[in-house]
Amino acid sequence: MTHPADRPRSVYVLLLFGLLSISVSAIIIRWASADAPGEVLAVWRTVFAACLLAPIAVFRSRAEIKSFSAREIGLIIVAGIFLGLHFVFWIGSLYHTTVASASVLVSLSPIFLAVIGFLVLGERPTNIQIAAILVATAGTVMLGWSDLLHPAGTGSNPFLGNSMALFAALLVSIYLLIGRVVRQSRTWLAYVAPLYVVTALTTLVVALSKGIPLFGYDWSLYGLCLAMAVIPQILGHGSLNYAVKYLPAATIGLASLFEPVGASALAYAFFGEVPTVVGTVAMIIILGAVSFAMRFPQRAVAVPIEALSD
Repeated sequence: MTHPADRPRSVYVLLLFGLLSISVSAIIIRWASADAPGEVLAVWRTVFAACLLAPIAVFRSRAEIKSFSAREIGLIIVAGIFLGLHFVFWIGSLYHTTVASASVLVSLSPIFLAVIGFLVLGERPTNIQIAAILVATAGTVMLGWSDLLHPAGTGSNPFLGNSMALFAALLVSIYLLIGRVVRQSRTWLAYVAPLYVVTALTTLVVALSKGIPLFGYDWSLYGLCLAMAVIPQILGHGSLNYAVKYLPAATIGLASLFEPVGASALAYAFFGEVPTVVGTVAMIIILGAVSFAMRFPQRAVAVPIEALSD
């Protein structure tokens, strides 16, 4: 595990910058959602990101990529698949629920990290962490109930959208855990470039399997997808993939709680989305429970993840 003294100070600045970049994602998706299905946005976002990074990686990191072990290749493939599916479900959720609800639910990754750490890595959370998980779960139920009681302005199917966002949180948690392992011994570009190629292939397979056309849309749609590739994916997720080498995935998950705050503020500014009173209380409960759970030194995933890299 990286010792705190060995962490570059820039990691915290980049992490904050990355979360700010990711907060823009929901807004761009909303702008583009009227012109194409979510799978189209997921495909072109990830394809553009892969095309921008792959040539650079071939030029600068070819030797390192060739030296990957079979285990590392397998981990990158699995991480890419989970990230691709995360984008499919996350983007799709915004077609059915509010930016605020989707952003809060997709930020529940610290809770999933604790649960996965117990089920897969055998590390038992503390009683306080277990209590926080139960409270956060109650908050998600309250949030879904709020959307169902006030369907106006929440999207076509709030329950479906909230469920998709919650599943997207699970997928991104697994992707972060895998990245924590691989990045210990690999450079950022050598890891991210092939990861994004697998991610793009995953979204492409999903779209083609559903028979969704990928061409014939207005050029502005492709421009928005390019913006998503550069800002929330390369700059946003790229910053997380840099930070995950130096910080436990659980810590990054905790920092990601900033995202729904930024996304909700932008949604209010651009779309006039004002959460209901019950929904606002639910968001506070969820964010408060996760923050409280992650404040304690005994974190559910940090040490076992380091052990997996041996």
